[in-house]
Amino acid sequence: MNRVRTSPRRDWQARVEEVGLLHHSPEGEKYWDESAYYELTAREVDTLEKAANDLHEMCLAAAQHVLDNHVFACLGIPVEAVPGILRSWERDDFSLYGRFDLAYDGSGPPKLLEYNADTPTALVEAAVAQWYWLEDTNRHADQFNSIHERLVAAWKRLAPATDGKMYLGGVKDQLEDERTVLYLEDTCSQAGLMTGRLFIEDLGFDPARGKFVDLQAAVVGDYFKLYPWEWMWREEFSRHLQSDRCRFVEPMWKMLLSNKGLLPVLWQMFPDHPNLLPAYFAEEALRQNQPAAAENGYVKKPRLSREGANVTIMEHGAVVEETSGDYDGEGYIWQAMAPRADFDGNHPVFGVWVVNHEACGLGIREDTARITGNTSRFVPHLF
Repeated sequence: MNRVRTSPRRDWQARVEEVGLLHHSPEGEKYWDESAYYELTAREVDTLEKAANDLHEMCLAAAQHVLDNHVFACLGIPVEAVPGILRSWERDDFSLYGRFDLAYDGSGPPKLLEYNADTPTALVEAAVAQWYWLEDTNRHADQFNSIHERLVAAWKRLAPATDGKMYLGGVKDQLEDERTVLYLEDTCSQAGLMTGRLFIEDLGFDPARGKFVDLQAAVVGDYFKLYPWEWMWREEFSRHLQSDRCRFVEPMWKMLLSNKGLLPVLWQMFPDHPNLLPAYFAEEALRQNQPAAAENGYVKKPRLSREGANVTIMEHGAVVEETSGDYDGEGYIWQAMAPRADFDGNHPVFGVWVVNHEACGLGIREDTARITGNTSRFVPHLF
């Protein structure tokens, strides 16, 4: 694996905007970065793909373990959500996508940092922007990227079970979320479904009919929500979520996978698996069971944090890096440090996308800091 420095396309801003990536330079900072790219080998791509597929199967087994042993509290799942999760799991409700974030340097096995199983973003850049970059700059090469085709195929699989229309929405005034939803709406339309846009703030419930509705009181039977399930349960309409009157994508059972409490469960079930890092619900448990990690380095992560918020890196008993945020009241997990990939002072995280339960693409984020956050740069790849 190599990080190759290169010259950006002369009109790169216009090129990425043409394919829907408008948030390429938030507040003047470079987010989309094509001044370099990662060159992988076919073997390395196969390694990442296999790791993601294996991890996905392990995550499904972990979800069953949580259900069988009723350890919902360890994942921060509210009691009122459990019956709906059980029904959603038993129905095998449709799941569209997710993204595994892996530490990898091309030598040892990829290591799971976390699973973004509910509301992953960086989709437009992974599925579309970097593909067109490849076509413009390195047409002879290939890319681990069939995300777009797999999304269309997944929607086609769901279509017969719907009423023919899929509503899609996220939070108002969030540019990245808006572009993600618009892109997914396009893939949904290509699959033959009618679509409608509906912000999460505008989703209502009509008690007289017992139905979720839009602003015109039309029934919302199917809804893709770019909005975390743990936030859904805090909304005023949360008491209606148990009604099963709307098919939500991602489904409710994804609550079992969409938080970092999954990491200690996976380690308990699959200790010493090559794609896992030791992880525990208590710092003392990590110290007792992983004395080398306790001495050399480990990470404290909130169970429900996003975009690298409230993460602390400890080395030799001291804090060496930490981030702020609003997720410090939801419980933590402690995870051993992953081997650090370092390319000219840049630390990449490899985001492998899973669509319809199958790994199908890669997006790489990097930063000079060791904690990947919402401003960490997206860098294209090829092999």
